[in-house]
Amino acid sequence: MSVEAIMTKEVLSVSPETTVREAVRLLEDSDVRHLPVVEGGCELVGIVSDRDLREYRIPVMLEIERLDEEDRARADRILDTPVSEAMNTDIVAVDSSESIDSVIAAMIEYRVGAVPVVDRDSDELVGIVSYIDVLRYAREILEEGDE
Repeated sequence: MSVEAIMTKEVLSVSPETTVREAVRLLEDSDVRHLPVVEGGCELVGIVSDRDLREYRIPVMLEIERLDEEDRARADRILDTPVSEAMNTDIVAVDSSESIDSVIAAMIEYRVGAVPVVDRDSDELVGIVSYIDVLRYAREILEEGDE
């Protein structure tokens, strides 16, 4: 079975110019942990995760109001930074025709929680496979085995 069968097709993505503030809000509002970064609407140039932003030392947005003026200005500068400065450009991606086994192997080998899926011919982002997608697939297989 190909990756296309389990991937999430409606992918939330951001551009390199998107601010860290906007990315944090999108991650929180959408309940996702990974945002592919695309240029020109489709070319995958990076990925930013909640972990990347945590490592970037982003203060919790709700706590900004509690900061003194100097710390708030520093937090605002960080939050107004483009995602291109926080994103991971060492992208682990797979082609939509690859097997589910190959995406699982990549996730394990590179210790990533999500893998963008690209079209082989156009290099366009067409989906994303997260560990949740893999777990759903595993559950389906286990349920079929129980029948």
